[in-house]
Amino acid sequence: MSEFSVYLRLGFEHISDLNGYDHILFVIALAAVYPLREWRHLLVLITAFTIGHSVTLAMATMGMVDFNPDLIETLIPVTIFITAAINVGERFARNPEQALQRDWRMKYVLAIGFGLIHGLGFSNFLRAVLGAEESLVLPLFSFNVGLELGQLVILVITFVVSGGLIWLANRILVRLEKPTDNTQRNWAALLSVGIAIVALTMIGS
Repeated sequence: MSEFSVYLRLGFEHISDLNGYDHILFVIALAAVYPLREWRHLLVLITAFTIGHSVTLAMATMGMVDFNPDLIETLIPVTIFITAAINVGERFARNPEQALQRDWRMKYVLAIGFGLIHGLGFSNFLRAVLGAEESLVLPLFSFNVGLELGQLVILVITFVVSGGLIWLANRILVRLEKPTDNTQRNWAALLSVGIAIVALTMIGS
């Protein structure tokens, strides 16, 4: 395999590794409250997250910043918890639709900031596997591309699974002659609560 392919695969496998599910949880939490019709807002958020983690991944891998790896590993679940908590808060706001529209700009700023933290986490892994590589440009670029591909796969799976469950729930509610207007928001809140609980256990471990 070429050097590009090796680090591309490493980046993809790192973000999609179920044994290291912290980054997966963050991406899911970021996307949870957005139905497919709101894909533009979600694209802005994912782009912000990408910008943030790309910057610190490059800087840390090239030795331009120094940081405490243990602190970063603690802060990553904190970013997950905050993102999930914001989702839950939006659901129980007096007007959830207005809350979602109001908060997305704040989420844009948070996604950049949280991306900076996740990028330092990515760099821990990349620096460990680089070894004595003389040139960092190609490994850094291909690893980052692999991260983005993995991120897209996570988003697609999230939308497919969430969409399927929401469709099934709506079918059941229709049969029970129950209202279905809040199914998307209820599912997003339920998913976010679960993610927040997992994040808390990660922080406390």
